[in-house]
Amino acid sequence: MEFCKVFNATTQNLEPGMPVPVVITAYGDRSFTFVTKSPPSSYFLKKAAGIAKGSQTTGKGSTIGRVTMMQIREIAEQKMQDLNAKDIDGACRMLIGSARSMGLEIVE
Repeated sequence: MEFCKVFNATTQNLEPGMPVPVVITAYGDRSFTFVTKSPPSSYFLKKAAGIAKGSQTTGKGSTIGRVTMMQIREIAEQKMQDLNAKDIDGACRMLIGSARSMGLEIVE
């Protein structure tokens, strides 16, 4: 019950319904610590493209939405601390790959 109170207090300023990954460490004396991560890349990409879910048939030439490079860069800046990229350009390339696998088209 204590975790719920602390978690709700920590995430109260986030958008309702936003998925928030959490790493919880529980100790034998019933104490705990937790670290909240940024939402998944797919959440940001779907929000930027204005779609509800990714493509059912990826790689077959059907695109279901578009994302601009400016949006990709903004998402990369938000996700940079959780990605294993050295710089923003590397993070952008990772997000472009995720977007393509979801069936999104990248436009300049």
